[in-house]
Amino acid sequence: MNSIAIQPLIALIAGILILVMPRLLNYVIAIYLIIVGITGLWPDLLGSVKL
Repeated sequence: MNSIAIQPLIALIAGILILVMPRLLNYVIAIYLIIVGITGLWPDLLGSVKL
């Protein structure tokens, strides 16, 4: 699975969690943003490592 397939799945899970437990909204958004940021930076991080 690449990051393109993972992001919609994460968004779906986050949406369901927000509907079930609205108090989790801040945590779900924070976790989602962290995961999207990591998946966006991952190719750049691997490209800078020299073996």
